Amino acid sequence: MKKEFDIDKIAKLVEGILEELGADTASEGLRETPARVARMYAEVFEGMRYSNEEIAKMFNKCFSMPENNDLVVVKDIEVFSYCEHHMALMYNMKVHVGYIPCGKVIGLSKVARICNMAAKRLQLQERLGCDIADIMQQVTGSPDVIVVIEGEHSCMTARGIRASGSKTRTAAIRGLFDTDHELRTEFYNLIKQ
Repeated sequence: MKKEFDIDKIAKLVEGILEELGADTASEGLRETPARVARMYAEVFEGMRYSNEEIAKMFNKCFSMPENNDLVVVKDIEVFSYCEHHMALMYNMKVHVGYIPCGKVIGLSKVARICNMAAKRLQLQERLGCDIADIMQQVTGSPDVIVVIEGEHSCMTARGIRASGSKTRTAAIRGLFDTDHELRTEFYNLIKQ
């Protein structure tokens, strides 16, 4: 993965786009915009610097727990991302993660950090759920993970079809959540509350 972003190069490219759009890049309001956008890109695309394996190592903070079949759910984790097709904002996104511990439990804040870092990439919502599920499996050692995401996509709401208010819901379902319909139903009931 690319470890550092060339902020100056990004700023020059943004300036070129603004000029091509007909903007006066020397104006007071736009003079520092290319540098601001470059710094913003370094922040909002930070996840592109890391593979799923590296994110798993980064947030691998687990605690021992006796084997059991108790369901752990962390819901309503707010993230945003950018669609790789239009570089448009995916917003009002809520991620719900469930897993069955396999001898250890992950620190709860680490679940939110994993979701946030995986979202800081040019993404598809479907892939984002799969990335989070993959990272959770690596960290917890549990094959039994479910990730449900609901969000709005400005590539649909602000351009093209302009279907404001439309939402996309995706689910990445692994292990027992795929085969045990009662477990999956229990998860869905818990995230509705």
